[in-house]
Amino acid sequence: MPDVDDRLTDAHVAYLATQMLGRLATVDRDGRPQNNPVGFRYNAQLGTIDIDGLDMCRSRKFRNLATNPNVALVVDDIVTVRPWRVRCVEIRGTAEALVDQPPSRHGASGEVIRIHPTRVISFGLDVGGE
Repeated sequence: MPDVDDRLTDAHVAYLATQMLGRLATVDRDGRPQNNPVGFRYNAQLGTIDIDGLDMCRSRKFRNLATNPNVALVVDDIVTVRPWRVRCVEIRGTAEALVDQPPSRHGASGEVIRIHPTRVISFGLDVGGE
């Protein structure tokens, strides 16, 4: 059974720190969903998830936020196949499309998608003492 929270917990943050890639779902102005692989980082100061990259302002996901700020980010992995063990964190929330931000890494542009979590669903994080 999944765990549901209204914010990121220490267990969520610890798991996210072990992962490099997630999938960000946005919705375009016509109501069509779009899903993209993205790198991300936890912003401990704000309690948000920040996503940046090369020419972020030219991406559809960035432009989609102008008409619909609702997003979902899924981060998951397969720990073992036998037995089948999957870990997952889904972060739903509202996102801001920010410009003129200091790049977090070499090659990143000054645009950031900042997700403010409103609902966090997770499973498999506490199995085996992790």
